[in-house]
Amino acid sequence: MLKTALTRFHNKWKLYRHRFVPWVVLNLYKNEKTLRQVTERSKDKLVSDEKVSQSLLKLFRVLLRSHGGNHGEFPVIQTQIVKQIGKEEEECKDNPVRGHDAMLQALGFCIDRKPSTLPFAGTGVFVTKGFVQKGATVAMYPGTIYQVYEPVLLQSIRNPFIFRCIDGVLIDGNDKGISKIVFKSCSGRDRLGPLMMSDTSWLTPSPQNPLAVGQYVNNCSNKWPANVCYQEYDVPDNFPIELHQYLPNVNYSQDSQRPLRCVVLVSLRDIAAGEELFSNYYTIVH
Repeated sequence: MLKTALTRFHNKWKLYRHRFVPWVVLNLYKNEKTLRQVTERSKDKLVSDEKVSQSLLKLFRVLLRSHGGNHGEFPVIQTQIVKQIGKEEEECKDNPVRGHDAMLQALGFCIDRKPSTLPFAGTGVFVTKGFVQKGATVAMYPGTIYQVYEPVLLQSIRNPFIFRCIDGVLIDGNDKGISKIVFKSCSGRDRLGPLMMSDTSWLTPSPQNPLAVGQYVNNCSNKWPANVCYQEYDVPDNFPIELHQYLPNVNYSQDSQRPLRCVVLVSLRDIAAGEELFSNYYTIVH
């Protein structure tokens, strides 16, 4: 009986360790080629926030057009951007774009979740179509945003999907259990009339925003070096409110005074179709 219990624990550890931060850090230092080093916190970005915004806006506009300008159960508000999308939709009505085709059209590639090539690593994320150029925004890390002073103890129990930013902000990317309940509650709370301010579809097997699978990207190893890296991105004030419905993040506190924190994954090199995405953590050199 003890042997069976130890075997089960060993198998669960093999599945969990690729997202267990202390194990990842210790093993990354065995192969420093997989580490991305920065000299200070202000220089951790591989590409500019403006370039990230451009990629997200390009994709979200295509998604809005493919969804008929609406991502909810309420009537569409005819704002300027929605009217423009409506014109584009009329022009493309003979050749509608749906699902991952929207991603292929907007960004030139598609990603999807599949069983990882890493032994015992569970689910991974692969480039399934197209070609990813170096510096492209490849995925987003969805979840509830917790500031350093906010409670996350209960949500963190047996949760391998909590991401820690440089400044201590936490993102809970778990799509099950109490984490799922908290995200849906906060998302409903922040709704502005008919406008959704965040995307809850990443909690389902078919997210409306195909980028919102970044929590399933496995960490690199000695055999599989990193081809993407994490980059923090604060949503700017001028980000169109109609496109917030595709952002897979929400603040835990309604009265948060900081911009909405998102974490994106940016490609470190060109990535071809069929390759699995492997991430790394940066290290700050003092």
